[in-house]
Amino acid sequence: MATIKFDDYLNEKLKDTDFRAGYLAESAKLESAVALFKAREAAGITQQALADRAALPVTMVEAVEAGDNTDFETMSKLAFALNKKLTVRFDEP
Repeated sequence: MATIKFDDYLNEKLKDTDFRAGYLAESAKLESAVALFKAREAAGITQQALADRAALPVTMVEAVEAGDNTDFETMSKLAFALNKKLTVRFDEP
């Protein structure tokens, strides 16, 4: 059985426009989730404490950190509660 490197497999799959769109959307959500988690951990606060500061339910913080889709208003509240500036970039994939 032949083996294929994951990067080669992924690059081949990314040629499909539907796959590429889904991959990029999921990657963006994951990056947001990781960024929020790291910022919260760096601040030394719990999800509940962040939720309280942002006037959001803790389930919202949990969902964002789990990679669920969210909106700019929620992300702005979370950034403000962490004393951070929310920045959006459009980078090449």
